[in-house]
Amino acid sequence: MDTDPPPHDALELAADLRLALGTLVRALRADDELPQNQAAVLGWLIREGPRTTSELADLQRVRHQSMARTVSLLADAGLVTQQPHPSDGRKLLVAATPAGTAALHAQRARREAAIATALTERLTPAEQHRLRDAIPLLRRLS
Repeated sequence: MDTDPPPHDALELAADLRLALGTLVRALRADDELPQNQAAVLGWLIREGPRTTSELADLQRVRHQSMARTVSLLADAGLVTQQPHPSDGRKLLVAATPAGTAALHAQRARREAAIATALTERLTPAEQHRLRDAIPLLRRLS
């Protein structure tokens, strides 16, 4: 099955979008207290509930050893707990603690406040409306 390459305009738009979003994400992460890998694990645990280290490694597409280190750092900080697995005594379930949930929510709130400040200081009300209209389009891309 032959597929035509995307038109040049689509490639240029893709490059511009990647650059703009990447710059925005890096700026938002600059003041994060939680490293991205730790925030991602907390996000999974808060959304999906307790998981084993192996399950978290699969979700994040990292090696088990890397995830074990991340879980260890989170546990040392009091952001997660590890409990025996109810059906397999060889495994531990990792769960977010209230402090872990609060830390992730605080980080997200700080990011959202930074975006809100930028929106109001750098964009006109009409531009803010255009950006709001683009959100469904951005969601469809993912």
